[in-house]
Amino acid sequence: MIMEWRKSSRSGSTGDCVELRQDLAAVRDSKRPGVTLPVTRSAVRELITRLAR
Repeated sequence: MIMEWRKSSRSGSTGDCVELRQDLAAVRDSKRPGVTLPVTRSAVRELITRLAR
């Protein structure tokens, strides 16, 4: 199964967003897709929790 990079459904069409990929536990800037930042799953959960506040 090939996983895709995902971004929020609220992201606009300007490409200014952070994308997530579940199988890699990584994030990237949509403007620089070749650069990824590996993160733990717990760090992603914490980020989403804080952003939702």
